[in-house]
Amino acid sequence: MAKRRKRGLSPLSGLLFQAGIVVLGLLPLMVFDIPVATDGLTVVGYLLWGTLAGLLTYGALLVLSLVDILSSDSLMKHIRDLHWFVCSQRWPVLIGLAVLAGIGEELLFRGVIQGWVGHHLGVVAGILAGAMVFGLAHAMSLAYFMVATALGALFGVAYAITDSLQLVMVWHAVYDLVVIAVLRWYPQLFGLKTS
Repeated sequence: MAKRRKRGLSPLSGLLFQAGIVVLGLLPLMVFDIPVATDGLTVVGYLLWGTLAGLLTYGALLVLSLVDILSSDSLMKHIRDLHWFVCSQRWPVLIGLAVLAGIGEELLFRGVIQGWVGHHLGVVAGILAGAMVFGLAHAMSLAYFMVATALGALFGVAYAITDSLQLVMVWHAVYDLVVIAVLRWYPQLFGLKTS
């Protein structure tokens, strides 16, 4: 028997939303001729370092959640909703969402916002602006806003240091994929009760 969706967007809507963010990131880059650094690492370099960074970032957040630093009722509601979503979708949809989020969000937050602000106000201002807007876009709770802002700052610093937007795209996508896999297979690591 097929699973019934109880709430939320359809898989196609989610994929189209994330693809729209890719377009939203690309348009300002082209229209306003915002410089994007993509020459800092080889393909093997950004794939390897992005994957390693994604895994390490998830590990650090897992430690924080295990010592109860990130717990709040609103964050737990968000995690429960996300758990339901990842369990109700097929893997190709989840992989597509993670990859499109990595590409689109990094184009928008690091490429456009950090790039434009950094060009006009300096690298540190660019990193902070990209991180804050990234945090606000993910503000499901105060705790998640803080985590997302910190992640955005890490992505921004990595982009500034390596001159590789691809590195942070891979990092972001791998992090999302790890979170999805753990939520689906080991929800107890997020403090969720399994039945």
